[in-house]
Amino acid sequence: MTGRETMSSFKLGLSILWPAAWTALPIKMAFAMLLMTMGSIHLETKLGITFLMLLMTPVSVFGFFVISLGMGFHFGEGIGLPVLFLLSIPIDIWALGLVARTVFLERLRLEPPASLGLSLWVRFALAGAIYLPLLWLIEGGATDIARSTIGSILDMESLKHLPVAERIGVEFTTWGSVSMIVLVALTYIGLTILGKLVQGCAATARPAGDTYQGLISRWDMLRVPADQGLMLTAFTAAGAVLSILFWTVLPVSTPHPHECCKPSDVTVTPSFDAQKSLTKGEKTLKDAEGKIVALEQRAAEDEQDKPKGGKDKAGVKEGSVKNDGKASQSAAGKPAGSGK
Repeated sequence: MTGRETMSSFKLGLSILWPAAWTALPIKMAFAMLLMTMGSIHLETKLGITFLMLLMTPVSVFGFFVISLGMGFHFGEGIGLPVLFLLSIPIDIWALGLVARTVFLERLRLEPPASLGLSLWVRFALAGAIYLPLLWLIEGGATDIARSTIGSILDMESLKHLPVAERIGVEFTTWGSVSMIVLVALTYIGLTILGKLVQGCAATARPAGDTYQGLISRWDMLRVPADQGLMLTAFTAAGAVLSILFWTVLPVSTPHPHECCKPSDVTVTPSFDAQKSLTKGEKTLKDAEGKIVALEQRAAEDEQDKPKGGKDKAGVKEGSVKNDGKASQSAAGKPAGSGK
């Protein structure tokens, strides 16, 4: 019984997709960091992990565009997002080819076909373009249904007395568990589909004629380049170019001294002195009390001056009335025709 006959479709798909994803991710992340630094990628904070999961898997290159353009769901802004996924195509082809050749030799005991990485990438990308949007819709629909259902249950009369903290905990635990179960089931189905695609490639491969030790030696040699000096030089040059580009487009971290960009003078805020603050407050209160006392004294003096002023005015009025009466009497006592 060969290794191919004993491996299930799920296990075969997982044994190729998982190592290929982690093999290609560091190279992809270098380009992602460079594009983010250039300001061409602006990710939504809450969708950062989702974007990373889509970036690391080789099946998401077309699925990303279908979800973004076809469904109108945006993971972020900037031209760097499609550029990053297009740059990931050759990286994914290389990673799938490296991992698949290892699996074919070690696990399936088969000779890897020519252009195995490209063949698997085309199949995986097409499957992802169809399956990932379906997974997105099913997972989102299941989560929404679970949320509404648990909300309706908790709104019942017998559960309305539940405290807020316990209610939130029950809601998150319930619909989160449902969402996780659905996601695990859909992931299992997706990996099984990928395993079936790998089995289609394995059906046309011829059995390996070497012994197990010979296959292991070939498997080890796959990871050793024929020209190690050239490979080391290429990796070093690529790293140097990416580092120079990174620090060139990141002026915040790169020192660029200019005359017009002098640091502003920062005034140091004095420390808080409690004793001085209390003394100042007491002095303010004493001044306020003195002003209040002075106002009260002035008001009392005004009240005392009011009766005196009233009596003087009354005396003036009585004197004027008496003088007017005497003048009228003297005028009436004179004869009408007298000249005096």
